[in-house]
Amino acid sequence: MSVPTAIAPTTGLSALLDDVRREAPDIEVRPPSAATAEFSHDAGTAPRRGAAVTDGPAVAFPATVAEVQRLVRLAARHGVSVVPRGAGTGLSGGATAHTGQLVISTDRLDRIVEIAPADEVAVVEPGVLNAALNERLAPLGLFYAPDPASWRISTIGGNIATNAGGLRCAKYGVTRESVLALDVVLADGSLVSVGHRSIKGVTGLDLVSLFVGSEGVLGIVVGATVRIRPLPVARRTVTAFFASTAAGAAAIGAITASRVRPSVIEFLDEPTLAGIDAAQDAGLRARGASLLLIELDGFGLEEQTTELTAALEAVGAHVRVESETDAETLWELRRSGRRFDEGSWFAGGDVAVPKSRIAEVFDRFPAIAARHGVAVSAVAHAGDGNLHPVITREIPAGADPSAVPPALHDAADELVRLALGLGGTVSGEHGIGTVKRALAAEELTARVRAAQLAVKDALDPAGLLNPGKAL
Repeated sequence: MSVPTAIAPTTGLSALLDDVRREAPDIEVRPPSAATAEFSHDAGTAPRRGAAVTDGPAVAFPATVAEVQRLVRLAARHGVSVVPRGAGTGLSGGATAHTGQLVISTDRLDRIVEIAPADEVAVVEPGVLNAALNERLAPLGLFYAPDPASWRISTIGGNIATNAGGLRCAKYGVTRESVLALDVVLADGSLVSVGHRSIKGVTGLDLVSLFVGSEGVLGIVVGATVRIRPLPVARRTVTAFFASTAAGAAAIGAITASRVRPSVIEFLDEPTLAGIDAAQDAGLRARGASLLLIELDGFGLEEQTTELTAALEAVGAHVRVESETDAETLWELRRSGRRFDEGSWFAGGDVAVPKSRIAEVFDRFPAIAARHGVAVSAVAHAGDGNLHPVITREIPAGADPSAVPPALHDAADELVRLALGLGGTVSGEHGIGTVKRALAAEELTARVRAAQLAVKDALDPAGLLNPGKAL
């Protein structure tokens, strides 16, 4: 089990709200009620449709960094724990909150402060949407590389809190690789700046990497200096269909062995293709039983395509260069084509393994499915070994849809332990939150967990910031 994290007393919430109304009347604060229920969960822990609505937490909407600091100081005065929240698109329970807590939403901290092409950086507030930043950058011939599947609706601050990944990680890395500096409000309300505007900098410990992915347990990110890059001169989508899931998963190694480094390599297994076809009538399954969906970018696309095609055809692929229109459709199907049937229970998540072990994970799906009486499928960011399994079981007539059988969670836990056994990790990009705390304790040694808690205690000795999450 995870090492317990101190949870601050919450009896002071009423007094806190009174003080906010008296001392900071310009800050909008909504008291706990059914109207704030959506702030009690994130996308990954949302109740099923039709579930009873209960009261949510108190929610504050600061519009400036100074207002965030004031809220944190008032919360500390009354011993009220604070849950930082971006757009709520997370999938691990990192932004869940109860009625005795104060959610601090960064939604209104949404300024793009600066774009500096000569320095290849942008300075943004945490509420800026990933898509909004790229819309501003595109006319300048620039882009911000991290692209989680929720890029249209997820915020930069939330991406930083979870160290979000995405499709382009294969070439450009996860969020951490694009963050140079941060402004952070600590648990006592103080504001600190860590990192550098320069691309290189080694003064002091790397506190930027410490805060990136910390899920709000160490501080609230209120500003970020991020790397921006020139838009590639061209992009091209290549599909490689295979006769089986096993053949497609095994072919990932052929890309690694080649000299081509695609910007995106996505693998969709047979059940996933069938599911997309059922939801979208896409006709993918007619082209093969598994798919490697690949994007090439930069100069020399013809040379890249020639070498990639040869490598994939040598391992049995049917390769095609897609038109721009078809490519746009395929990428949209990859991002949002899967639909979860209301007539089935489901559990999702993510794990990561060394790229060379991806095929072994897919090979174990049938046995895990049979052992637990479920169906198992996955898509994978094949360029970096990050898999997104989906576990489902049909809901029998008369069963309670909200009562997910333990078998689904048992199967999900077995998949995580399989990844650990293959040299992987319990989460590649979704984070730990509340959902994977116990499993994270299986990956980390007791001494490492103690060190992490010591860092938490040094920055937040009262345990006020997002207690019960991540650690």
